Amino acid sequence: MGIITIEELPARLGGGKTLAGLDLGDKTIGVAVSDRGLSFAHPRPVIMRKKFSLDAAVLLALLQKENAGAVAIGLPINMDGSEGPRAQKSRAFVRNMAGLTDLPFVFWDERLSTVAAERTLIEMDFSRKKRAGKIDSAAAAFILQGVLDRVQALGVDAWSK
Repeated sequence: MGIITIEELPARLGGGKTLAGLDLGDKTIGVAVSDRGLSFAHPRPVIMRKKFSLDAAVLLALLQKENAGAVAIGLPINMDGSEGPRAQKSRAFVRNMAGLTDLPFVFWDERLSTVAAERTLIEMDFSRKKRAGKIDSAAAAFILQGVLDRVQALGVDAWSK
């Protein structure tokens, strides 16, 4: 299916589907999944990156298990609004995934998501060691919650279209 806009997202999520959120890192893929009511983001264990074909297989199995109807992926945009190498890696990942699945992807500006996720984990009194293992999925949940909140802000009936 490829890439869709945030406005197109509600039409893709009928029938009890969930929305997944991803935070791509060089070593891990942080994953979060919404509830069926599309209100709350819940972190899932990170996927340790090996090579694309293996990462894709693990991710697609998880998305199927979670009944995902679409995937929101963090787009690491620079603070000045430009796109650097990390954003290009995210776009390439989606292009490659689009050849393996019919699930649509929506990009979400993830500026400061990792910072916000880390602050939350610190406030929850996680040790530095425990934070390291949870930060990517916490960032994915932060990204996903931003998408869920944005669609809610677009209109109360947005999810029922």
